[in-house]
Amino acid sequence: MNNPTSTFSLSEKRICFIHATWHSDLVNNLKNHFLERSATYQLSADQVDMVAVPGSLEIPLQAKLRLKTGRYDAVVVAGLVTDGGIYRHEFVAQAVLDSIMQLQMEFETPIVYAVLTPHHFHDHAAHEGFFAEHMKEKGVETAEALYKTLACCDEVSQLTAE
Repeated sequence: MNNPTSTFSLSEKRICFIHATWHSDLVNNLKNHFLERSATYQLSADQVDMVAVPGSLEIPLQAKLRLKTGRYDAVVVAGLVTDGGIYRHEFVAQAVLDSIMQLQMEFETPIVYAVLTPHHFHDHAAHEGFFAEHMKEKGVETAEALYKTLACCDEVSQLTAE
């Protein structure tokens, strides 16, 4: 990407933002800061279709269904997979990641992945406070990743049009 900030903007893009509602207070921090940062790249909230799903395992199916419409320039997925003590959360996280990567390649549409899997997370004030702030940072990083990824895709489109 030579100079993505010179002419590229998200003003004409349509985005689908799929987020898990498990730990919604934390995931909403990511979502809100994503929208705030995306506005600096000329992406308005009305260009983003929000899709809430119960948990992270439900994200890949919704991503596929939304990608099949051909409506979106990119999809953003967000969630928080935690160790609930009942099963190995790494398996859930890996299944979601593998499915999303497969969809991205199948549909040749960028999917920005913000499904976080902390090594240790406990429902107490110290962890919740830390992750509340961390998710804000991840929202900003997710918006930046979306912008840079779509700028790269735009560059490829221009190369193939020549």
